[in-house]
Amino acid sequence: MKNTLKGVLLSGLVFPGLGQIAQKSYRRGVFLMLAVAVGVVAMTTVAVKQAGVIFHQIETDGGVIDIEAITDAVDRIANTTDSAIIDGALLLIVVLWITGVIDAYRTGRKLDSAGRAQRAVSSRRGC
Repeated sequence: MKNTLKGVLLSGLVFPGLGQIAQKSYRRGVFLMLAVAVGVVAMTTVAVKQAGVIFHQIETDGGVIDIEAITDAVDRIANTTDSAIIDGALLLIVVLWITGVIDAYRTGRKLDSAGRAQRAVSSRRGC
């Protein structure tokens, strides 16, 4: 499999930065992976916190769980600064994911070109 395709598939379908690591661009790969992981942790932390608030509100309202109570609780929380954190983290993840795919493609093309040039030189010497 070509380096270009392998890098794009790993970064695009598995996890951002994995394509770079497969292409031996370790710093870029680790940076992308850590940055995306920070975004995921931020989103998860805020989501768990919001879920706790919603469950607490439902519990104080008598503990009856119905779709209307959940919808009301979510609507009360939806316009908080926590929502902005989730939106920002999601935007960060999407931008890094796209950047990872593009970078893996460009890095893979360079590696594929270098490999073709090296094979051409080797074949000329062998003749």
